[in-house]
Amino acid sequence: MGAFNDRFLRAANGVGEKTKPVWYMRQAGRSQPEYRELKKKYSLFGITKDPELCAYVTKLPVDQYNNDAAILYKDIMTPLPAIGVDVEIKSGIGPVIHNPIKNKADIERLGSLDPGVDVPHVIETIKLLRTQLDVPLITFAGAPFTMASYMIEGGPSKSYENTKAMMYGSKEEWDLLMDKLSDLTITYAKAQIAAGAQAFQIFDSWVGTLSASDYRTFVKPTMAKIFSELKKEDIPLITFGVGTRHLLKEWNDLDVDVIGLDWRTSVTEAREMGIQKTLQGNLDPAILLAPWDTIEARAKKILDETENDPSFIFNLGHGVTPSISPDTLRRLTQFVHEYSGRNQ
Repeated sequence: MGAFNDRFLRAANGVGEKTKPVWYMRQAGRSQPEYRELKKKYSLFGITKDPELCAYVTKLPVDQYNNDAAILYKDIMTPLPAIGVDVEIKSGIGPVIHNPIKNKADIERLGSLDPGVDVPHVIETIKLLRTQLDVPLITFAGAPFTMASYMIEGGPSKSYENTKAMMYGSKEEWDLLMDKLSDLTITYAKAQIAAGAQAFQIFDSWVGTLSASDYRTFVKPTMAKIFSELKKEDIPLITFGVGTRHLLKEWNDLDVDVIGLDWRTSVTEAREMGIQKTLQGNLDPAILLAPWDTIEARAKKILDETENDPSFIFNLGHGVTPSISPDTLRRLTQFVHEYSGRNQ
């Protein structure tokens, strides 16, 4: 290990430098040939339950790309089996729930999480990584709305009809599920932070399907509870979702330090909306399949927008896809560091 690189943490706390920190959502995993070799022998859960292997996968993109942060390799579904959810990660589909929630009794049957007993491998991997990394370690959880949507729909959905039907039509059931999932999130996050996580991101991947009014009514109180509780832990807290431009002002009210932008909203637009928190994002991952000149021009535009902004972290507007070349990610990281830091 070399000297500790705190560039990411300083930007998350609003005191960054000219040279922008870089990391990528899903930087560990599907786009890496080393990972694809591992997947011939191990399932996703098989890797995450082996701390040495999981630490290797987590650290690999930091070593390969020179990124300024690592994000723990795992899935948002990781804690669900412990509370009684029968979940399988199917290739090409994503999480599939074999016992979807249909009524209040199903919700009442959900258990609680004891991290030391139920997910000890997560705790051990975090502790191991803290001895190996010279950049901050980000860990994460899925947000209650996104988790609930999987648990109710039984897997990915385009319309979220069943989820919204419960939300609109069965407030008692919805509130009970949100309470259970918020408690799960808080318990899970605190255990990861106690183990050594240095920043925590909550992925509300599918909450953009809600209107701002519905978010305020059905989801925001739950998120306010989670973030106000985790704020006591004194590490940067990040929130991210897809298609969430209309929710940015709602997020700005929460006890978060960093708001992740997808590619639909520029940093300038977010600032003009009055968002003053640190922003993270927001290059379209698909751009990374274009010629380098195009990639460079798009990255340069984002960096020009944020040249004098000490509260910006360079990332993608969603996760790395399997077809993106590791060489492209390595080159992009180098470009962001060199171009943003050119006058420093």
